[in-house]
Amino acid sequence: MNEILLGIVAALILGIVFWIGFRLLMRQNLSSELGRLMEDKHRTMLKDLHEGLTRQGDRLDEKLTQTSERLRSTMDERLQQISGKVGERLDEGFKKTNETFTNVMARLATIDEAQKKIDGLTSNVVSLQELLGDKRARGAFGEVQLEALVRNVLPSSAYAMQYTLSNGSRVDCVLRLPEPTGMVAVDSKFPLENYHRMFAPDVSEIERAQAQRQFKADIKKHVDDISQKYIVANETSDGAVMFVPAEAVFAEIHAYHFDIVDYAMQQRVWIVSPTTLMAVLNTARAVLKDVEMRKHMNVIKEALAKLSIDFERFDLRMKNLANHIRQAHEDAQEVHTTSRKISDKFKRIEGVDLEESEPDAMLDVKQGREESR
Repeated sequence: MNEILLGIVAALILGIVFWIGFRLLMRQNLSSELGRLMEDKHRTMLKDLHEGLTRQGDRLDEKLTQTSERLRSTMDERLQQISGKVGERLDEGFKKTNETFTNVMARLATIDEAQKKIDGLTSNVVSLQELLGDKRARGAFGEVQLEALVRNVLPSSAYAMQYTLSNGSRVDCVLRLPEPTGMVAVDSKFPLENYHRMFAPDVSEIERAQAQRQFKADIKKHVDDISQKYIVANETSDGAVMFVPAEAVFAEIHAYHFDIVDYAMQQRVWIVSPTTLMAVLNTARAVLKDVEMRKHMNVIKEALAKLSIDFERFDLRMKNLANHIRQAHEDAQEVHTTSRKISDKFKRIEGVDLEESEPDAMLDVKQGREESR
């Protein structure tokens, strides 16, 4: 490109020199023949100059076209790279969003199915009074409720249902807790007949008082049975649990019969309801979890160390990605700057003045060299 500009400038200078010579010859009153020859020569030179400039312009246009094509190709490649990175990010985000939406829909379907089952149960529900009218039915109800509570909180290895002790007694449930607590027996009792008589509206005060005494006697008998059968030295812990499946019965015992509660404590029997048993089971689960964590502390530490390495690798790759995006942005800016410079050069070439002085023309040549660098 510099050689082309130098050729153009040299041609312009040569034309100016011939033009000045022609004018001087005309002023010296040379013969018309010589003037005609000089004019023909001048026209021929101007024609050659015009053809040379045309050829130079064509070559310049061809080179500029090639340069523009290369720049356009480079910009397309950069834009495709940036578009690919953005597309990957968007695809990943859409994938995670789709997975979350699918999980939500699956859970909503599960909830809807559970609601249908609840509606079916509601249509066939029977009175709790009729269900628990028989002692055997009450016992089965208490055992089922006890098993459901224990199964929902503790792992299967931490308990056993209908466990037979070394003395031949079968307890509803045993909890296998870490030492020094050991194995804890849990038995379900449901003293309901006398409890109902205590609050029946059609009984006399004497019958109500008698029902209250019998209620306390039933509780004491259950406490004694649990203490004698389910507390075995060197096998179970030094205490057992009496599970009362009704919150109302449990509240009556603890609110108005403190002597029964004290007696049970003396016999090393703890009376619990579904709510308080849930608190006991959650405490037991926390203890079991702590014991397991202590056993596997080294494994946990190793896993955390590996996780830390993976996170450092993730952080490094994220930084590299950020650098690539920044570099692509800088390259796009540089391409834009180069394109602007080329456009400016086009404008200067299209608006060049043939009568421009030599120093100015040389200055443009130097500036063109510096910009090409």
